[in-house]
Amino acid sequence: MVDVSSGSLRINKVNKYYKRRNEESFQVLKDISLDIKSGEFISIVGSSGCGKSTLLRLLVGLDNTYVGNIEIDGTEITGTSIKRGIVFQDHRLFPWLSVRENVRVALQNSPLSRIEQDKLIDEHLELVGLTAFQEAYPTQLSGGMSQRVAIARALVNRPSILLLDEPFGALDALTRANLQQELQRIWQAEKITMIIVTHDVDEAVFLGDRIVVMQPNPGQIKRIVPVEIAHPRYRDDVNLAIIRNNILADFSQTPEITLIESVEKTIDDYQFAW
Repeated sequence: MVDVSSGSLRINKVNKYYKRRNEESFQVLKDISLDIKSGEFISIVGSSGCGKSTLLRLLVGLDNTYVGNIEIDGTEITGTSIKRGIVFQDHRLFPWLSVRENVRVALQNSPLSRIEQDKLIDEHLELVGLTAFQEAYPTQLSGGMSQRVAIARALVNRPSILLLDEPFGALDALTRANLQQELQRIWQAEKITMIIVTHDVDEAVFLGDRIVVMQPNPGQIKRIVPVEIAHPRYRDDVNLAIIRNNILADFSQTPEITLIESVEKTIDDYQFAW
């Protein structure tokens, strides 16, 4: 478990622009300001193109070209850090490595000894319920199990913040529901700050202490909805349904879509989280 006093986040008037080929700037995020307390679970929802995933990339430090200020525990973000873990929609496991060694990948820059690494890996495989599958390979796992490996890998460095970018979006409904329950359990056990980006309003309400509702063109915060219901939560809670329906009303109209020109990139244009 991490230090419960760490993991606070302050986003202050963040604006993000992309350059088009004609050198005109396209604004993706506008005046994003948000304070997140240590140990809080924040859900970010919005239609496609509202900048949710872009915001997450700024928070993890994969993109530092923005206007404004982002601080974690009072220190400005200047790049990636083992104190910020991230889980993507695609589990991104290495197919030639076992479950155990896929988790170890995140520790490649760790000063820990091999024995200390093994202990951490054991703890996190147990946390996600995969101890019995530690020697299996990704091709031998279900989609849900693969995502649990990805969560273990993101947590093994004991980050103070875990960022999740549509982590269950590619899964079937039953697996998704089960992993939402698992994520709720892990969050309660680890007591770290979690921020999830999702299109699924039910998921956002089930998990989040607060729901950040975003609108597009450019992406900005429309409102923030508190979910004042104790954890663990249960899907048949009528209060969750009331909050869900209230948020869904924000998306009753289809927004105008603005197309962004694609830009050719090489491998040198990408930055990795470890």
